Amino acid sequence: MFYLWRLHGCVLDFIHLSATGVAEIAESTHLKGGLSASNHRNREDSWFKSLFVRKVDPRKDAHSHLLTKNEESNLYKIQFHNVKPECLDAYNQLCEETLPSIHNDKYYPCELVGTWNTWYGEQDQAVHMWRYRGGYPALTEVMSKLRQNKEFMKYREERGKMLLSRRNQLLLEFSFWNEPIPRKGPNIYELRSYQLRPGTMIEWGNYWARAIGYRQHNSEAVGGFFSQIGNLYMVHHLWAYKDLEAREATRNAAWQHEGWDEVVYYTVPLIQHMDSRIMIPMKASPLQ
Repeated sequence: MFYLWRLHGCVLDFIHLSATGVAEIAESTHLKGGLSASNHRNREDSWFKSLFVRKVDPRKDAHSHLLTKNEESNLYKIQFHNVKPECLDAYNQLCEETLPSIHNDKYYPCELVGTWNTWYGEQDQAVHMWRYRGGYPALTEVMSKLRQNKEFMKYREERGKMLLSRRNQLLLEFSFWNEPIPRKGPNIYELRSYQLRPGTMIEWGNYWARAIGYRQHNSEAVGGFFSQIGNLYMVHHLWAYKDLEAREATRNAAWQHEGWDEVVYYTVPLIQHMDSRIMIPMKASPLQ
């Protein structure tokens, strides 16, 4: 069997061809008469190559430069810590004693954006987000200084005894999203994470640059990010709601805006996997 993509309007249709069907199409593309056997084979080879070789328009810049706020050069780190169930209270207390001191110390060019426990989603999990103003140089400076910080190294040692696993990602923020700033509570937060198909980040950004306008009426939009290191082609949208009932009402209201259904229709095919976490802020979180 052979497969062929056909452009139909703005949508690519997937055509399923049998070997006979391919042969018939190939035969119809050749001029009849006067061709030698070798010329015929060369033309046939060229035709088959045209089926499977896609020409790509040259790009002048990486998608990270096209989608992010270049003038601010903010870099974000998100951390996922899976905690031993019996250690969660002690872990939270340890974080609340240590993380604010780094956040408030001007010696470190970083800020704690938020710190949460997962309520619905992966259980016994903590999520931390940091912002580094100045990008990778700021990250390198902070990591170097923290290695010399005895209190922080003690915190890492104690923390390690409480964890089952941990992972992190380095992120950039979408230019069309809000920059996350401290907010008063009480709120619950939803972290919606999307694993996109490789090569679709620009398309995702184009749709969401318009879609975000439909989701700012109740100030629920906190921040939007895409990965640079870690799981690639990963997008995180962070939302704030008063409670689960407010979340449901706000999300249902989005469907009343003309154009929201179109955004959903065209972005869903870009997704390989998606996940949702409902999170509760820790006491030390700037996002309450």
